Amino acid sequence: MTTTAPELLTVTDVMGRLKLGRSKVYDLMRTHRLASIKIDGARRVPADAVRDFIQNQMAEAA
Repeated sequence: MTTTAPELLTVTDVMGRLKLGRSKVYDLMRTHRLASIKIDGARRVPADAVRDFIQNQMAEAA
């Protein structure tokens, strides 16, 4: 069975997808509203976490 690794995004990638500034993205990660991992000092966000964040925001707005 082959498993695929999740797509990991840079903070800059997340900024573009969410149309937010750098400090807001870091704030979302700091407050655990957006999941992220740290790899040797580099912060990465799984693409699924961005999709989950958007879905949660839409559910809260409804």
